[in-house]
Amino acid sequence: MELSRASIGSRERLFGCEVDALTLNQTVDRVAEIVALGTPTQHVALNAAGVVAMQDDARLREIIRGAGLVSADGQALVWASRLLRRPLPERVAGPDLFVALVGLCARCGYPIYLLGAKEHVLGQACAELTRQYPELTIAGCHHGYFSEAESAGLVEEVRASGAKLLFVAMPTPRKEYWLSANLMELGLPFCMGIGGTLDILAGSVRRAPSWMQRAGMEWVYRFWQEPRRMWRRYLAGNSRFILLTCQEMMRARWSRNDTDAA
Repeated sequence: MELSRASIGSRERLFGCEVDALTLNQTVDRVAEIVALGTPTQHVALNAAGVVAMQDDARLREIIRGAGLVSADGQALVWASRLLRRPLPERVAGPDLFVALVGLCARCGYPIYLLGAKEHVLGQACAELTRQYPELTIAGCHHGYFSEAESAGLVEEVRASGAKLLFVAMPTPRKEYWLSANLMELGLPFCMGIGGTLDILAGSVRRAPSWMQRAGMEWVYRFWQEPRRMWRRYLAGNSRFILLTCQEMMRARWSRNDTDAA
């Protein structure tokens, strides 16, 4: 089964990588196509912090460039895309996409595997998913505190579980590294990193109110909750993202001037 260009959707080149210009609903449809196709595909949820991180991390940069599906996880990335005249339609936040995909799996009978978080958080998240989606099949789950020596056995466990989608709740860039290194051995059609989404689902972490999400201020809420852990990521990282956006705007202007002059 080959996907047409129309079904795949367009991509916009931003900050040295390709980002899928899809809405949340279109992304869910795209994942359904990926599952039907069956070819192992890694998803990346890209935000301002990820853009900054990949400037200094060549391995992460290549993983993002090679991912089969890249979503605009941050509102700052959507705003930057519009300034750069390569507009993305909307933010596709990781937690929102996870919930939408779980709904898809419950409707279509796709089993899922959950990997990551602390053991008690994982247990609470699984219980909450089962409560909200009685028809959902959780083929397996495992906490995220495993050693390198345990990784090969865990890959085999996931592969043998019968899951169609794997959700990895580990921090960046660990989840991207692990998925990229094991994607083909896992053999699942769709693999997605979901960061702290299971903590939100389990009630361990509160997500920002909807109005803050819509205003692109979710990072302010996260910073307020964990200032010691988040100050460098948000204050220093956001400043650098603004600088990177300005540099991209200047490059685009110079390119247009060169084209006009020619």
